[in-house]
Amino acid sequence: MKYVYIETMGCQMNKSDTERMLGMLSHFDYEETKDPEKADLLMVNTCSIRQLSEDKAFSQLGVWGKWKQEGKNIKIGICGCVAQQKTNKIFSRAPYVDFVLGTHKIYSLPEVIKRINNGERVCECEETNLPTVNEEGYRINRVKSTNAWVNITEGCNNFCTYCIVPYTRGRERSRLPETIIKEVKDALNAGFKEITLLGQNVDSYGKDFKDKSYRLADLLREINSIQGNFRIRFVTSYPTDITDELIETAVELDKVCEYFHIPMQSGSSAVLKAMNRRYDRETYAKIVEKVRKMVPDVTITSDFIAGFPGETEEQFAETLTAIDEFELDYCNVAAYSPREKTVAAKWVDKFIPEDVKDERFQRLNKKIQENCLKSNLKYVGREMEVLVENFYEHKGKMINTGKTRNFKTVHIPCDKDLTGEFVNVKITGAKTWYLQGELV
Repeated sequence: MKYVYIETMGCQMNKSDTERMLGMLSHFDYEETKDPEKADLLMVNTCSIRQLSEDKAFSQLGVWGKWKQEGKNIKIGICGCVAQQKTNKIFSRAPYVDFVLGTHKIYSLPEVIKRINNGERVCECEETNLPTVNEEGYRINRVKSTNAWVNITEGCNNFCTYCIVPYTRGRERSRLPETIIKEVKDALNAGFKEITLLGQNVDSYGKDFKDKSYRLADLLREINSIQGNFRIRFVTSYPTDITDELIETAVELDKVCEYFHIPMQSGSSAVLKAMNRRYDRETYAKIVEKVRKMVPDVTITSDFIAGFPGETEEQFAETLTAIDEFELDYCNVAAYSPREKTVAAKWVDKFIPEDVKDERFQRLNKKIQENCLKSNLKYVGREMEVLVENFYEHKGKMINTGKTRNFKTVHIPCDKDLTGEFVNVKITGAKTWYLQGELV
């Protein structure tokens, strides 16, 4: 038995890719270890959304490279978005790396392992438009949890001026419905209670099929018809791709949760135009209003960038007012980070000073904390269904933690481990990031 350690950075898509790679490696007698010093094969699955993530990846590689130079018999690989972006340039920066595996080529991993074991150094980063190639026959080594991530689309066609994804993940590609359905059934048979359908732009599912009549709403109906008590979520949605049919389907289907993640990125129409987003503030407002009107108890979360090139103080203030106006329940935030190949990275003369970016980032975080608490307070006194995800000790008390259908985290004091169970809970209190509850 050999051991593999994979350091996974970034988004849920990367975490899902790691589970797939671990499944493939199990066919070659590799067992996962959480201890990198025990591993025969060390891999870092990288994120290139921000420079900090890229720097962290190379720092980790440097530590492993030192082990190798000291005589440790190990193989080292880099995969994910940085691998796809930098390709064989990585070998000159990190000469101790044995292979570079791009985002399009994860199903080439078994062949790559054979080649490096024969003494080759391998770079597999060519783009492919065959999303299902070599998928069959390899199980997915999922992290033990209540939720299973299932990729349904890969890549993005939007080319927002700040975003590296189209360059690292390629054009939008939809996986075949039958492949997805099988994967969902396998996850449910393995005991998972929640299925999250993943895509950089999940609402675009099916646009690239020759028969464009099969879309996300159709896929949701098929998955919803599978027997069993489980939940369905889908992320991430592009605002203008959220159709009335999709919203109606989400309401109609009993297993689809009342949760939409709708990234806005800026509250300023002028900044949105500079970002090459296909909507303005007014359009986003109409979409959110429609979702809230049609989906009772819906939670709407979003993403925002602070300090985009050329952003004025007045335009940043529009982002703060947008969070209030649209009553966004939670938001992911980031300070702008220029990424190689993107259009905005060339606007050096418009870059916001780092201290100004940081100050805006802090104000944005404060606003989100205020709104999270305001959102959570609305549920105090109500009874809600919670899917328990974790059981742990905190300050001498045993706590079950889980999610409501609308993605609210609830902490439940209870001596019994209820992980994986659906329980009814009365909400007794609200904190900034979670609700407090007791079993009914």
